[in-house]
Amino acid sequence: MPDNSRLLSLALTVFGVIFCLIYPLAMFWPSGWAWHEGVPASSNYFMMIVGVYATLGVFLVRAASNPLANASLIWFTVWSSVVHAVVMALQSTSDPMHQGHLLGDVPALLLVAVVLGVLMSKAQAKR
Repeated sequence: MPDNSRLLSLALTVFGVIFCLIYPLAMFWPSGWAWHEGVPASSNYFMMIVGVYATLGVFLVRAASNPLANASLIWFTVWSSVVHAVVMALQSTSDPMHQGHLLGDVPALLLVAVVLGVLMSKAQAKR
């Protein structure tokens, strides 16, 4: 079994790549990833989110080479993912048209937060 730092590096790489793929995810499953009608590029808000997450994704992939040196970025990803998921969950439950997010990006963000949070905690405790 790989040690925690290898698992953390792998998780950072996988999640970083997925964050770079938010646009294609919205094309294949719009009700789970996009908050507007029509093609993903038709929303300025969505394109801003794509840009932010793609940038974060690139930096997560870079952080995989030395996770402990990038602890602030990783903890930002953990806590911003929790906040983002909670806000989206609340908004999804109040609007029946957006309940697909409860099966799409809400659990995905919580998964990111839990996996990175647990692995980062273990890596820091081991240090």
